[in-house]
Amino acid sequence: MKSRLIIVLLLFSVIRGMAQQSGNDMSWWNELHGWEEGDPGWRNWMKISPGYFGPNALPVPHVQKGELFKETEFELTFSNHFHPGDPTQDLSGYVYIPFASNKIAVEMYGVAFERFAFSEEIRNERFSRIKDGKGSAIGDFYFSTLIQVLKDRKFPNTLFRFGTKTASGNQLEGARYIDSPAYFLDLSFSKTIGNSETGAVKPFGMIGFYTWQTNDELNLQNDALLYGLGADYIKNTWLFSASCSGYSGYKNERDKPMQLHFDLRKDFAKKAYRVQYQHGLRHWEYKTLRFSYILKINRKE
Repeated sequence: MKSRLIIVLLLFSVIRGMAQQSGNDMSWWNELHGWEEGDPGWRNWMKISPGYFGPNALPVPHVQKGELFKETEFELTFSNHFHPGDPTQDLSGYVYIPFASNKIAVEMYGVAFERFAFSEEIRNERFSRIKDGKGSAIGDFYFSTLIQVLKDRKFPNTLFRFGTKTASGNQLEGARYIDSPAYFLDLSFSKTIGNSETGAVKPFGMIGFYTWQTNDELNLQNDALLYGLGADYIKNTWLFSASCSGYSGYKNERDKPMQLHFDLRKDFAKKAYRVQYQHGLRHWEYKTLRFSYILKINRKE
């Protein structure tokens, strides 16, 4: 009886080991890309650029609008990224906390869960090592500091932002997140014309700098001009916003993403609902719908 049990356990161990080896077998990737012993590791084959990764790897930072708002907000968002070769869904969170008499604020946000299923063509183009193209990922965490430089002066309202991206995201092997840090800083400007009761228009613009770490040993980071331009229309508790934004890297490896962004928001006393649509124009080839629930908290200084 004991001998039979030992044989069964041995067989189970052998089968399990074979399954693990099969799951970790990357010979298909080596043959597909012509990798041989002595060549640089697979990470060096990837192009760390927004055009060669998933929609959340190196997104264009959301456009600031020259001024801080007064309430603390917690936002939960579901996003559906439409792409013929890389349909992706994700759940993300955003926290905004103002303080110092509304002259300084912090933002914290990131993707908590992402599900993807990309095609063989996308897999090969991005040097992904996930053979069937299916899986899930956890995204990067972002932290930003916002400082109100000018407000309610003759010169347009002016806001400074310094943001950092951590390397907390996983699935580099699936070309979902880049497993390296980035940071950006910018100035945004706006001027409100009219009042919200009859309908106000607020044009805004943003100019700044965006940089991220790459795997190029000669150029370890890609530096980019960050920009954005748009306008809000505010009437009572409704807001409609439209903007065009992007950044322009220097390596010419699909590193100049540009997108249109449309935002519709309805505010209530302690909550708000928001629907957004993003349309990629260049080097970010997704069409994205976002649905958000926002909890608002009035903080007393």
